[in-house]
Amino acid sequence: MTFEPVPSPSPWVRVTKLIAAVGLVGVASLAVVGGASYLGRLVGSSVDAEGASAEEVVVVAGRAVTVEIPAGSSAKDIGAMLAAQGVVLSALEFEVAVRSTNSASSLKAGSYNLQTLMEPNEVVALLVAGPVANVYRLTVIEGLRVNEILTRLAETSGHPYSDFEGALLNGDVSSSLLVSSDEVTLADWEGLLFPDTYEFRRSTEPAAILQRLASTTEQRVASIDWSNLIDLGYTEYDGIIIASMIEAETLLDEERAIVSSVIHNRLAIGMKLDIDATVLYALGTKDISEFDNTLDSPYNTYVVAGLPPTPIAAPGRSSLEAAANPDATPYLFYVLSDLEGHHAFAETIDEHFNNVNQAREDGVLS
Repeated sequence: MTFEPVPSPSPWVRVTKLIAAVGLVGVASLAVVGGASYLGRLVGSSVDAEGASAEEVVVVAGRAVTVEIPAGSSAKDIGAMLAAQGVVLSALEFEVAVRSTNSASSLKAGSYNLQTLMEPNEVVALLVAGPVANVYRLTVIEGLRVNEILTRLAETSGHPYSDFEGALLNGDVSSSLLVSSDEVTLADWEGLLFPDTYEFRRSTEPAAILQRLASTTEQRVASIDWSNLIDLGYTEYDGIIIASMIEAETLLDEERAIVSSVIHNRLAIGMKLDIDATVLYALGTKDISEFDNTLDSPYNTYVVAGLPPTPIAAPGRSSLEAAANPDATPYLFYVLSDLEGHHAFAETIDEHFNNVNQAREDGVLS
């Protein structure tokens, strides 16, 4: 920031104000700093032993300032640092605020993102609370779509959503699992950002955050034995697609391998998958009331046979394992059977209709 010298007021005027501030903290501190929001305030002046006033400077209020408070700094030391960088009007006013709140022993060292011409009491409160951690924890839950993951990353990291989106679309993030395309879309990244809990530094850029998620997916997928699926003519990427449907359709871990068996059994006989979650993905919603299985979309597995073109959500480890190792069952159908997430499985269409009717009688289905 730029400082310009301006004429100094009488030093005895400032001394008088500071003496009054010590005696009448609640009132006088407001009188001294109440106008700190004005542009061009005088800051950083001090009175030496002979009564000579140091040069005063003009600073614009509200500008960002990073202040490093070393360990062992006294309130007087900190006040001098803050005044020198224009955070407070003067060092002594900061000391008065510290004394009035009895906070001298509670001020914490560290890096602080402050602004010019703040109220001394506000700065004291921030230094008592301590600096924002340089490392933060971020959790991506299973079953999120890529746009939901980017929203979560933006909310937690403080970086704009557009920065994350741009990193994926501009080639700043790589993955061996990314299906080659002339023009990469967000849909191409579905299922390739692994759901887990991560720790990042505040300084970590969006591309690096996303690369961590993408690399974790590569590692998790590589750790699974896909030989059974590959023997059937499918790829690891197909396995992620299957896992994403299992994740979206299944709440209970104990049912994932059974749902996987239904998908595998249908694929084996060329039967359309009829996965509700793929239709909702095509509709851009998760609201079952908007379900429409007549929709013209490659993701509508009620109309198009085989797998959808991309995953529809971020599968976790258990869904990936289930996709690679389905249970051996004769089932071709399933329907939700209770509000806890259990399903009723069936081999024939008649059994399935009976399960559907029972679910309706039980109030599980409308």
